[in-house]
Amino acid sequence: MLTIGELSRATGVKIPTIRYYEQMGLMAAAERSGGNQRRYEPQDRDRLSFIKHARDLGFTIEAIRELLELSAHPERPCADADTIAIRQLQIVRNKIAKLRPLEKELERIAACCHGDSIRDCYVLQSLANHDMCVSEH
Repeated sequence: MLTIGELSRATGVKIPTIRYYEQMGLMAAAERSGGNQRRYEPQDRDRLSFIKHARDLGFTIEAIRELLELSAHPERPCADADTIAIRQLQIVRNKIAKLRPLEKELERIAACCHGDSIRDCYVLQSLANHDMCVSEH
């Protein structure tokens, strides 16, 4: 059995986040010791590691809930899990597409700054005046 602190250290998930996942129903409510301390089983650690990894990949709470539900039925085909992963991949690709113009504009702004003092700083001037930007971002 693991305490919440041990579970936190083992998974790298902060204690308030573990409690939040319990509230959201992603984690089952922990068993309690005689002193009312939360106690977790090794499978709780594995489930929390799964959740953390999915969150690191940007999956929403709802998508993680779907994936966890699917994982509870190992005999089912994995097409639904594939669909969820493909949906997340498209979300990431859309974010990347939106970030590329931002990257270009920041590169341009940083490269254009040749001032010796803050008074002549192109970075600060362009942040104060959106009309100095070359592209919409």
